[in-house]
Amino acid sequence: MRVGVQVSISGKIYFSIERAKQLGCNTIQIFARNPRQFRRGYLKEEDVRIFKRELKKSKISPLVVHTPYTLNLASRKNFLYHISIREFTKDIKEAHRLGAQYIVIHPGSFRGNKEEGLRRIIYALRIVLKNTTNCSTQILLENTAGEGSVLGAEISQYSFIFRRLRNIQRIGLCLDTAHAWCAGYKINTKKGLDSFLEEIDEEIGIARIKIIHLNDTQSELGSRHDRHFHIGKGKIGLQGFKLIVNHRYLRNLPFILETPKKKELDDEHNLIMVRRLYRNELYQRNR
Repeated sequence: MRVGVQVSISGKIYFSIERAKQLGCNTIQIFARNPRQFRRGYLKEEDVRIFKRELKKSKISPLVVHTPYTLNLASRKNFLYHISIREFTKDIKEAHRLGAQYIVIHPGSFRGNKEEGLRRIIYALRIVLKNTTNCSTQILLENTAGEGSVLGAEISQYSFIFRRLRNIQRIGLCLDTAHAWCAGYKINTKKGLDSFLEEIDEEIGIARIKIIHLNDTQSELGSRHDRHFHIGKGKIGLQGFKLIVNHRYLRNLPFILETPKKKELDDEHNLIMVRRLYRNELYQRNR
């Protein structure tokens, strides 16, 4: 099982590797820069060199980079729209320098006709793909809860985007469990989870899923409220996560937890819970 958490890069970016090792992670996700600000600089070459060296020694894989929340590839405001395209391009190049296999981005938010917003995302992605042809890092669009004017809650929207892109081999899906639940997909039952994954397979192909953001939520089904919570302690529940982590389409994918970090041991406790759910199912199958 490949499971990890969103790890802090506080101090030096390469400190994140040691933090991940202490938690027993064999995959991780990081922000390569401040997630709530526009870019103020670039990673130092020496820091990148040390990071890649420590990452290789750790055997942690894949490395996932999450883009800052300031980016909006669907923005109506042309100033923000073009900054987002420019900054996302730089983020991909930096992720490539770090050796990241994937970079995750929320599609964007748009007030008005959804199709118009989706077309702005498509145009932005075309520019970004064209300007990062030498980068091996794959772009993953993350499904959303659909809160407010945020796009990306319905899987059909990804079908609309993917079918209009040429470099489709460089685009995939990051599947967030809390977001799926809040968007109205009842993934805590076998029937509901199977139906959800069948929809993904029909719309974009199940192989487009590359990463699972494994999060519970206290929000109601279909509430469109994006609120993450500890594994098994929210509305999806333990049985729901047992189904998810052992599903034939998902069990071999990397799982990244973005659960709350209010206490020092929160990450450790959530990781232990996920591993127990995975191993318990294996034990039951092999009895």
